[in-house]
Amino acid sequence: MSAPAVPLADALARGALVLDGGLSNQLAAQGCDLSDDLWSARLLADDPGAVEAAHDAYVRAGARVLITASYQATFQGFARRGLGPEEAAALLRRSVELARRAAGRGEREVWVAASVGPYGAMLADGSEYRGRYGLGVAELERFHRPRVEALAAAGPDVLALETVPDADEARALLRAVKGCEVPVWLSYSALGGRTRAGQPLEEAFALAAGDEQVIAVGVNCCEPHDVLPAVETAARVTGKPVVVYPNSGEGWDARARDWCGAPAFDPAAALEWRAAGARLIGGCCRVGPDHIAALAARLDDELWP
Repeated sequence: MSAPAVPLADALARGALVLDGGLSNQLAAQGCDLSDDLWSARLLADDPGAVEAAHDAYVRAGARVLITASYQATFQGFARRGLGPEEAAALLRRSVELARRAAGRGEREVWVAASVGPYGAMLADGSEYRGRYGLGVAELERFHRPRVEALAAAGPDVLALETVPDADEARALLRAVKGCEVPVWLSYSALGGRTRAGQPLEEAFALAAGDEQVIAVGVNCCEPHDVLPAVETAARVTGKPVVVYPNSGEGWDARARDWCGAPAFDPAAALEWRAAGARLIGGCCRVGPDHIAALAARLDDELWP
């Protein structure tokens, strides 16, 4: 379960890398029940083999970076299930270990990104797509720091500060990761050139511009058509490699509790994203191993033996 010999930041200087797709939709495809406030994080305790199998599916599809099942894993969320701090920390470590085991079975080097989801993911009420929780930056930093420390101690290659809806929460996360000695990427959940909380992406990206710990900045869990403008803005504002992993483009019908509309995720668009500065490219909700395989076929680079 050793990490790749090449640090992820150095790898990004050589070319683009393919991320995995949505972990939850792959787990659902495997027959897992995710109707729970802990979402996929519940399986870290109840069915870790299913999580590892989902990671395996993305490695076989050609993903070079796996994102752990810790997006909705928090000390507070596990406490509601009667798990103490030590048990919760062990499950956070397990999320990295499961991904690392799957990564080790790849034919080429595969990196592991430990997911650090937003505060709203713990609330499980949809506020992760709104931000503006009524908490200050200092309060959000106190919430995130213990989880960051637990995940960093497990030895991931990078911390994925992902689906961040609000620039204030980004400030808190960037403070929380200081001193953990693990590089990070910062990825906002965006809509039409703004964060979900309404701040211009140009201002939100600027928070990471001078932060050497941040090795990539970008967007995820957004519409595919919002990706290219975000890549161009992130590259211009920060000068850093850009990370992008949009949703499929389908819509969620809350009344019918089902997905609707046609997918808009087009692997061919990744070539344009890469030309604009994207170096970590994958998918989020409803983007599965078949999409990632098509993406890998488009982006495979002779620089990567």
